[in-house]
Amino acid sequence: MRMRFTAKAGRGMVALAAVAGLAVGATACSGGDGDDKKPQNSASASQGNGSQPSAQEGQSEEPLAEVKGPSGLLLQLTSAVRDAGGFITVSGALKNDSGTEVVVPSALSGNETEIINNGLSLGGATLVDSKSKKRYYVLRDTEGRPLTTTGFSTLKAGESIDVFLQFPSPPADTTDVSFQLPLFPSAVIKVSG
Repeated sequence: MRMRFTAKAGRGMVALAAVAGLAVGATACSGGDGDDKKPQNSASASQGNGSQPSAQEGQSEEPLAEVKGPSGLLLQLTSAVRDAGGFITVSGALKNDSGTEVVVPSALSGNETEIINNGLSLGGATLVDSKSKKRYYVLRDTEGRPLTTTGFSTLKAGESIDVFLQFPSPPADTTDVSFQLPLFPSAVIKVSG
């Protein structure tokens, strides 16, 4: 019993030391040596130059593609970004463009048993690289769950949800791929990164 108490106390001291170290580091990085005027100067400089877009506002306002599906569903794809890890993340929004509530079709999950067993998703989507003549399926985690938006079943009239899908990356020289999702027409999108 004494050994268990000592071990718990030792872990508590380590945690306390780690928290104290992080607090000291955060304080040291906050720039508390009278540099308070620097952020004000840069803020006033940007105000004087008119409306400057922020990093988020700099994203494309035009969707890469917009496709209409069944029952008034509208899929807008706003980005397809390749990362250094060898993946492409496609982002956008799924919107109910009709005047009534829509039940999202289960066909969007595709027909693979492992993906279907994890609930409604966009797991049926694929990217087709015509140049290399290859098709890329939505990635899955180690438990078989698709790396895409999940857990939606209905959309109210006018409701929109943000969606993402992650795929293996085609070769670096491939910039245009065809995005395909069951019940929606295919669309060619440009990959960045």
